[in-house]
Amino acid sequence: MFETVIGLEVHVQLNTKSKLFCSCPTSFNHKQNTNTCPTCLALPGALPVLNKEVLHKSVMLGEAIDATINQTSYFDRKSYFYPDSPSAYQITQLYTPVIEHGKLRIDFLEEGAQHQKSGSHKTIRINRAHIEADAGKNIHEGDISKVDLNRAGTPLLEIVSEPDMRSAEEAILYLKKLHSIIRYLDIGDANMQEGSFRVDVNVSIRPKGDEKLYTRVEIKNINSFRFIQKAIELEVARQTEAWEDGVYDKEIVQETRLFDQVKQETRSMRGKEEAADYRYFPEPDLLKAVVTDEMMEEFSKIPELPDEKMERFVRDYGMSEYNAIVVTSSVEMAHFFEAMMEEGISAKNAITWLTVELQARLKGDVNITNSPIDAKKLGFLVKRIEDGTISGKAAKEVLDYLMQNSVDVDSAIDTLGLKQVSDTGAIEAICDAIIAANGDKAEQYKNGKDKLFGFFVGQVMKESKGSANPQTVNEILKTKLG
Repeated sequence: MFETVIGLEVHVQLNTKSKLFCSCPTSFNHKQNTNTCPTCLALPGALPVLNKEVLHKSVMLGEAIDATINQTSYFDRKSYFYPDSPSAYQITQLYTPVIEHGKLRIDFLEEGAQHQKSGSHKTIRINRAHIEADAGKNIHEGDISKVDLNRAGTPLLEIVSEPDMRSAEEAILYLKKLHSIIRYLDIGDANMQEGSFRVDVNVSIRPKGDEKLYTRVEIKNINSFRFIQKAIELEVARQTEAWEDGVYDKEIVQETRLFDQVKQETRSMRGKEEAADYRYFPEPDLLKAVVTDEMMEEFSKIPELPDEKMERFVRDYGMSEYNAIVVTSSVEMAHFFEAMMEEGISAKNAITWLTVELQARLKGDVNITNSPIDAKKLGFLVKRIEDGTISGKAAKEVLDYLMQNSVDVDSAIDTLGLKQVSDTGAIEAICDAIIAANGDKAEQYKNGKDKLFGFFVGQVMKESKGSANPQTVNEILKTKLG
């Protein structure tokens, strides 16, 4: 039996307006090579100047992961040649990063592969988070390769975990939690498709009970949670097979691999460099980065984070921890839920209509941020269920209508003719007619065949075309059949 050992390196693009060491904009999707200047092109004589906002956002992350924040940090030069790096080196932080020794809690909502109990938690240690400049982008079109340097010099935080994860499931939970924190803090958009949240996975295996760390393999730049999970599973299977076949030392070498999503395999890219290969030395063109006490006081102010919000939702709304974790998993959903609650509705109904009914209707490019139904409208729809204006079944029809039509809730109810009848006189007349038409069943019910009550309720609802208030129907039928 083998144990999986996983460590993660996450590169987060910070959403500053300008680059790390110059005033060029960081906006995405501009024409190639237009957001550049002598500094980010590394032209002779151009000197870098640190963007203060990068320190601000770094300190915010440090606070969020309960880390040590080094108020004095230093930049180092990491030498390598890639076509998308015009300087042939990267400015980064090796020896004294801005953030060290943090931690992040992951939550198991269901029993996991490692037999964690549903509702249990695990703390993943974070070794460091350091500032560095992003490279450009290589574009390959057939036999031609091009370089776009718009991204060169964009500020990154590289967040490096300890090798504390023991399954692909744990790795995905960690990444989703980290992704959520980045979004809550609003220090980056963390868009994986656009490359602003990039993941390198380090995977190794070892016999159960062995504490030794064996040869790790790095899988580079995977851009979806689903692909990350699959890449880990494939790599673990490859290493396990090599160990069982007795060729582990020969076939498993320290290297960088890529995940081929078409062939569903990991494939060797290059040998993995060690620190000495990069010839690190202190960056000669930059002074030390100092966060003063006044800056620390300002930069340390952060919004309510997922774990804190989850605990408040459990406390204030009487929610289960499971539901609170689901609702707070993204900042957009948490804000949507709280806006719904301003309508004075129950948390239980708000959760159902947000996480089940609305989510089922959000498809393709439509998501909670651009949903045609905003939080106020969905909250008011739930209110109309709770005050008896419409039934829950009718509300689903109203929701479908609202997804396609820009009208208010009451107008949709009126247009569809779904308003519930709560007038006791009208309902009594229907009940009398149904009982009269089914005298034999009424007699059987009175003689103890209680299951027939559902038959009468169904007949009344059918006759009223679903418009009768079910609670009123039940009360009147109980009286008349009693």
